Amino acid sequence: MFVILGVSIIALAIFVERASFLFFRMNLNMDKALKKVLFSLEKNNFKGALEECSKISKHPLGNILKAGLLRADRKDKEIERAMEEKIVSEIPRVKARVNLLTLFANIATLLGLLGTIMGLITAFQSVSSADEALKQEILAKGISMAMLTTAGGLLVAIPCLGGYYLLNNRGDFLVDKIEEKALGLANALSAMKEKRATNGQAR
Repeated sequence: MFVILGVSIIALAIFVERASFLFFRMNLNMDKALKKVLFSLEKNNFKGALEECSKISKHPLGNILKAGLLRADRKDKEIERAMEEKIVSEIPRVKARVNLLTLFANIATLLGLLGTIMGLITAFQSVSSADEALKQEILAKGISMAMLTTAGGLLVAIPCLGGYYLLNNRGDFLVDKIEEKALGLANALSAMKEKRATNGQAR
């Protein structure tokens, strides 16, 4: 039970840290952030677009958009590749340590079962050496105490799994949103280059 308690404390610490990161530090209006960058680009204010990215540099989106802007004068494939490389390096920050909650859920469940088995073995050993009149009482107490470890393990495992799915879904949402905005910038840069090329030919 003390080991299960230790597992629960570690799992709780990870959940609190990840929840704080994903729901508060990563809480950014990404639609608005991209619009500000595109607005600066439409005004031919490339420096302003980079400054908008720098304002949100603590968020993965800021670094990813900046990577694309720094390749704005290159081919579309190079712009996309630059942002994809940045996504690969930034996304692990979003998903970090979330999978540990499933590990702790499994450990807590198995520790509970192990405790129950060990408790039953101890109970039956005690019964074998006890007086005939006390055997039933000793066995009942031993089984009751042994089952407590299973209950304790499940009480830790169930919240761990719930926390994992909550944080994992939040992480997936953020990743999808970041990739969507990166694609939006790539398409916007491509459209701007085509427009400039068309205007140049018209002249």
